[in-house]
Amino acid sequence: MPSIVGTWKLVAAIARDRNGKKLPTPYGGQGMGRVVFTAEGRMMAVICDGRPELPAGTIRGYSSYCGNYTFDGSRLVTRVDAASDPARIGSDQVREVSFDGDHMILRPPPRQTEVGEEYREISWLRIAAE
Repeated sequence: MPSIVGTWKLVAAIARDRNGKKLPTPYGGQGMGRVVFTAEGRMMAVICDGRPELPAGTIRGYSSYCGNYTFDGSRLVTRVDAASDPARIGSDQVREVSFDGDHMILRPPPRQTEVGEEYREISWLRIAAE
């Protein structure tokens, strides 16, 4: 089973609709983020819109959470104990996990948006072992 322990850098985020059609790129197309997984079973993720300047009226997208995690080789479950979105606290954040070369790809469950269901793929590159 591949190890996820270490520090990972966000390298890509894509969004598609139910039919696979590309949707606007999450985080303004210039997402910045880090996720850290410890061997003791703790994780922390931070991700945001990395554009230096945003169009007028645009709110900078930002999300962070941390908690204890389990990983079975294809599914990551984090029991959230702190988060930028209070609705996540106490929840289980579930991600399907796959690997493509040096990249770890996380797929959260689909989410409802104003245009329908959105399916995301977040790609990470390991930048440090623990």
